[in-house]
Amino acid sequence: MRNLRATVSTPAFAASSSPTYQPYTLRDLGRIPQLARLPRHVRREIEIVAQVLPFRANNFVVEELIDWRHAPDDPYFRLVFPVREMLRPEHFARMAGVMERGQKEDITAVAQAIRAELNPHPAGQMDRNVPVLDGQSLSGMQHKYPETVLFFPTQGQTCHAYCSFCFRWAQFVGNTDLRFAGRETTLLVEYLQTHPEVTDLLITGGDPLVMKTRTLASYIDAVLQADLPHLTSIRIGTKALTFWPHRFLTDPDADDLLRLFERVNQAGKHLAIMAHFNHYRALAHPQIQEAISRIRNTGAEIRTQSPLLAHINDSPEIWAEMWREQVKAGCIPYYMFLARDTGAQHYFGVPLARAWEIFQAAYQQVSGLARTVRGPSMSTTPGKVQVMGVNEIDGEPVFTLQFLQARNPDWVLRPFFARYDPTALWLDDLQPAQNEERFFFDQP
Repeated sequence: MRNLRATVSTPAFAASSSPTYQPYTLRDLGRIPQLARLPRHVRREIEIVAQVLPFRANNFVVEELIDWRHAPDDPYFRLVFPVREMLRPEHFARMAGVMERGQKEDITAVAQAIRAELNPHPAGQMDRNVPVLDGQSLSGMQHKYPETVLFFPTQGQTCHAYCSFCFRWAQFVGNTDLRFAGRETTLLVEYLQTHPEVTDLLITGGDPLVMKTRTLASYIDAVLQADLPHLTSIRIGTKALTFWPHRFLTDPDADDLLRLFERVNQAGKHLAIMAHFNHYRALAHPQIQEAISRIRNTGAEIRTQSPLLAHINDSPEIWAEMWREQVKAGCIPYYMFLARDTGAQHYFGVPLARAWEIFQAAYQQVSGLARTVRGPSMSTTPGKVQVMGVNEIDGEPVFTLQFLQARNPDWVLRPFFARYDPTALWLDDLQPAQNEERFFFDQP
């Protein structure tokens, strides 16, 4: 166990009532005074890794969430600032070498080559999830499960801060070939009209709540005006609650945003804010608490989710406390995910066996109101796979797994077994149990 307990103290929160938003990107590292407290080699390593994995932060994260007394071990520091170990040693050495030579074109070429080796679009996002309408590929949408369509508005394909573990890191590296983005509201509405099986629209990114309210409203109002009776829920995936709660409090169009939420509910659609909280500490911040309250007063619900992350929250005590605080604030614990097989999975990944132990131990500590959470879950190519536990069949230890969601609805909640492997991080690391040649969902 790493020194997690030593890095989760709550700093004194002192944000101004109406701060000015100050973004920090790679070129702004020298303007973050707190970084000067770190050893020079740590700062240099941040610069090297950030050539490959995207970096962005803001003044709320830097001044309010990170406890600089414990950096670089503080969980919110590691959530935002890339550290050396997030690149494999050979990748770090390649980038460090080319940066010493100082040729910008060489740095860009090496960064692109390394990114190509990091599985930038896992789980068939590019080649299997993009839908087609009248022969036209809709590059700003994904439709993996029958009931749910994902929409990526072009203006929302950035974030208030980039999570170092983010499985959509490829959206933010400036390569349009790796990017999902769509402007055409008409095509979105037409697609929904022609697919009556769709009940849920998830507006995602990036983070849709980096957009001005009027821009977000242009998409949502068009869907509401289309009068789609089969569409019952609209979801908004965001980390604004953690990284910029002023989006709901003091931003110039914060009240307009809340009125938009009310409008969705008044139109008879269920609105769910899919919030990402990776550690319980953020939930203690008074402005985050106030933002949660304002959202809930619109009639929207807040569902919370996070991956299980080594070096950040791989402790049952952290998860139990996080779920308790979420319920206390009126949020609904939704998912414990596993770090996807992309980017820095080698750094953040927790073996499946240990992940189940953490989930079980945390689950045992909370009341039924928090047991809405599902996990640990892998968002794999065939679907969301839950690790249900470790069992024994004919003397052989096995993982018991099931699909919580799947490309083929017939696979959902159908238990299956894999050979026990204490080092496995992902479904692709597993082999079928009982001498089976392949899993049932891999059949031709």
